Amino acid sequence: MKTLIVYHSEHHMNTKTIANVIAPVLDALLVVSPNINTTDLREYDLIGFGSGIYYGKFHEELYTWVNSLPQQDGKKAFLFSTTGSKTNGERAHERFRSLLGEKGFYTIGDFSCLGFDTALSSDGINKGRPNANDLKDAERFAANLVEQIENNID
Repeated sequence: MKTLIVYHSEHHMNTKTIANVIAPVLDALLVVSPNINTTDLREYDLIGFGSGIYYGKFHEELYTWVNSLPQQDGKKAFLFSTTGSKTNGERAHERFRSLLGEKGFYTIGDFSCLGFDTALSSDGINKGRPNANDLKDAERFAANLVEQIENNID
């Protein structure tokens, strides 16, 4: 299974931290969005999309990039994010999953965890996140994706 992870991580590098845990489990190529040619996607069986959550949405750069993609005909995808608020994360995943569906992706999994966030306060919230437990959860999430694909469970 050839896997690509496209992500956007800004400010505190929370999402990059999660991407760096997921990628080895999936033996995935990590690419910072949008530094990949859209025609190269044909080479991949699974594509992960990761972002911090910005006011209830994945980063605009990922939206712009996905909107530029050709139709994907059922290509498997997964989402991951870091967020200051679990509620905003859930909404962001719903929105982005919908966009991927319009582009012909089939989303097989989602992962989100809290991340250090200073958007509303210079002191920030969720200090120390993602933490060791979050990283273990991300690793388990990736291992479950591998198992799901190996057993053809959609």
